[in-house]
Amino acid sequence: MNVDPTARFSTLCIHAGQEPDEATGAIITPLYQTSTYVQEGLGRHKGHEYARTSNPTRSAVEANIAALEGGTTGFGWASGMAAINAVLTLLEPGDHVVVTDNTYGGTYRLFERVLRKGGLDFTYVDTSDVEATVAAFTDRTRMLFLETPTNPVLRLADIAALSAAAHARGDITVVVDNTFASPAVQQPILLGADIVLHSTTKYLNGHSDSVGGMVVVTHAAHAEWLKFYQNAAGAILSAFDSWLILRGTKTLAVRMEAHNRNGQAIAEYLAQHPKIDRVHYPGLPAHPQHALAQQQMRGYTGMVSFDVGTLERARGVLERVRLFALAESLGGVESLISHPASMTHASVPAERRAALGVTDSLIRVSVGIEDVDDLRADLEQALSVL
Repeated sequence: MNVDPTARFSTLCIHAGQEPDEATGAIITPLYQTSTYVQEGLGRHKGHEYARTSNPTRSAVEANIAALEGGTTGFGWASGMAAINAVLTLLEPGDHVVVTDNTYGGTYRLFERVLRKGGLDFTYVDTSDVEATVAAFTDRTRMLFLETPTNPVLRLADIAALSAAAHARGDITVVVDNTFASPAVQQPILLGADIVLHSTTKYLNGHSDSVGGMVVVTHAAHAEWLKFYQNAAGAILSAFDSWLILRGTKTLAVRMEAHNRNGQAIAEYLAQHPKIDRVHYPGLPAHPQHALAQQQMRGYTGMVSFDVGTLERARGVLERVRLFALAESLGGVESLISHPASMTHASVPAERRAALGVTDSLIRVSVGIEDVDDLRADLEQALSVL
């Protein structure tokens, strides 16, 4: 039942990395909820010694997501932030990283308040501008860290062009946080990136019941180090979370079709609403990078953000919605609504948020897969207070 690695995406979602259980024939990968494994003798075991080092359920989801991203090897972590931290351990003190300026607030916090203390240097640039990004490279630049679409204003980076420019320098690793898109929408490795990472908590899991992270690599040296670091540092993805994510990726293709469809419909509804100042969504022709979105994405996801003008107006909407749940996170089957300035990006200084367009009046929605007419009706009644 080995799946052909050239199989189409929806087939890989269901079969890649997974075989029927040898002991029972179970079609679903078992949850190996164990801390250790009995060995047949000194130096003789069945491929697993201790669960921090390896676990069959974790190995299955690592192989599954690596296949979905077109990479060679996957590594599961306890959270998306643990995944990002792991990737940055590929660098040495004194190395320089060019980073998407409108990156997730938790990423900014990790880079500025933790990793900078360890000797890494970071420059934040609008990576939607290829020339400005390349101009930020220095002799010490060893990594280009892209987030595309960005959180929460949904700017895009031209992955192919930036990867080519970075690789022309010979020693710059291109990393893409693909959490907002998922491999169903965008596959950065196939566009030239070296490493892709995810908060699996979001679209990959899809059911808001698991926290985890994943790193997918293409180079043997990166795989060798991350395998060592995963065992040495121990911030591993648990067996149960691995099992939950495997359940999620089986329906990733069909879920993302629904997210894309609903996201487009809600973005179009908001764009014509007279009380909304601005809508951010790559699927709208008015988006400044709509052409790039058509080129490197397959659909535009369920992430939409919009500005209602003032904090008080935003509070009125956020507290009036009924179907959209006021909560952090994204990518679940249920629709969520959030206030980036005080929630996901609270760790970013206010003046920096303002420069990036993360205003106090900005609202972000993660559009779920409910009936879109019900979602529109909920927003309509919430916006009626404006």
